[in-house]
Amino acid sequence: MFEQDYIMRIVHNLVRFLAKVLLGKDVVSYELSEEESSTTVDCLHKQLLALIAQGRINEAENLLYKELDPGDKKYIELSLDFYERLNNMDDAFLEKSDFSREEIEQGLKEIARKFGIPLE
Repeated sequence: MFEQDYIMRIVHNLVRFLAKVLLGKDVVSYELSEEESSTTVDCLHKQLLALIAQGRINEAENLLYKELDPGDKKYIELSLDFYERLNNMDDAFLEKSDFSREEIEQGLKEIARKFGIPLE
């Protein structure tokens, strides 16, 4: 349990660091556009949320990587929001979804690398 809390803090701090470096923000939360002007990133966000709710986190992460556009800052927000949401899930849900805190940390590091910030 202590190790899981430690990893949660690491992930949270990584999200905050990347939000500051890549977006100039202290906190990141993906905000949907107006309903009439829904973007491709908005649609992806909705898909990711639906997959997470169904416990299909691995599938959601694969979709995120498949659709990722490192040239678009909205994808940075989306990615950071995605991993912060996963980090806020309880251990039982993650375990049931066959996903671990270590995978959250590794996924976040991979996203950082794709956006030009190697963390390892």
